[in-house]
Amino acid sequence: MHSLLKRQIRKHLPENLKDSEDLAAFLDAINNSYKDYDDKAEMVQRAMSISSIELTQANKDLRAESESQRKILNILEKAIRVLNDSGNTEPEENSPMEFLEVDALELAAKIEKQAKDIVKMTAEKNTMMKNLERQNASLNDYAHMVSHDLKSPIRNINALMCWIIEDEKEKFTSNSINNCNLVSQNLQKMDALVDGILRHAVIDSLEEEQIHLNLNHLIDEITKTVFIPEHIKVRIVGQLPTFLTEKYKIEQLFKNLITNSITATEQVEHGEIIIKHLEDTNFWKFSVSDNGKGIAKKHQESIFNMFKKLENDSNASGIGLALVKKVVNIYEGDIWLESEEGKGTTIYFTLKK
Repeated sequence: MHSLLKRQIRKHLPENLKDSEDLAAFLDAINNSYKDYDDKAEMVQRAMSISSIELTQANKDLRAESESQRKILNILEKAIRVLNDSGNTEPEENSPMEFLEVDALELAAKIEKQAKDIVKMTAEKNTMMKNLERQNASLNDYAHMVSHDLKSPIRNINALMCWIIEDEKEKFTSNSINNCNLVSQNLQKMDALVDGILRHAVIDSLEEEQIHLNLNHLIDEITKTVFIPEHIKVRIVGQLPTFLTEKYKIEQLFKNLITNSITATEQVEHGEIIIKHLEDTNFWKFSVSDNGKGIAKKHQESIFNMFKKLENDSNASGIGLALVKKVVNIYEGDIWLESEEGKGTTIYFTLKK
């Protein structure tokens, strides 16, 4: 206790108590109680300061967590709107958050329902994919069987017709010989049709080793193996690329496009077929052009369909361009054309890099 405080206390005491031993003991007790006051006050102040820091940090953490939960609720609400296809437009990025009105239990129930629906749809999709694979396998087996079963008798009949014509030509009239030749020609067309169906059926399931294919060399090989009339010229503008791919599929693609252009330019005095490589970031892009008879508007949308052919082209099988489209689809590309009757056709296609 401070000495001045003791003097003040003694000043106001009765005279008989000023020198009392009991009073002295009382004052000493008071004095002792004040000895560690400063230490205790400092400890309390320090404890209060620490508690205040912890509370401030905890408050910040709670605010952050609350904000995070609000954002999650907002995202979930938008997701539910999309899944339910409600047709409502999404709120603007800076618009007031409507998620404050969301019932969390209702939202959770909707999410659970949507999750179950997705699981169910996934299971149905997997089942459909397995069924489709089985059906494709069955169709391929059927195509093989039909092709092999048909090709043998077709070729046998054709050979027999040739022998009959050769052996009996002295006895046949010119009209009979023409009819026999017509039968032979139709048998050859049927044989080519069966070959085309088989190639179309199996080309996507055919396993090939990938090689670095130089398209310039490939086009040169094709032009040496297919019949090209002398009045038709096939030329490459610029350089075609070399890339890693499967040769047979790409060969079938270009071969069918070139033979299709040859057919289109047979009646042109100076036929020209031009092959180009066009620049594209994500795809190999090409064009095959001819100056032939062109394709009528009414056929342009369906010309790539199976068995679709031009009305005035009785020799076409209707498989070549369908096979081309199938190869393009295998490589995740696209195919389209520009054509005008009497002025030629340009077919564009892409193959994913």
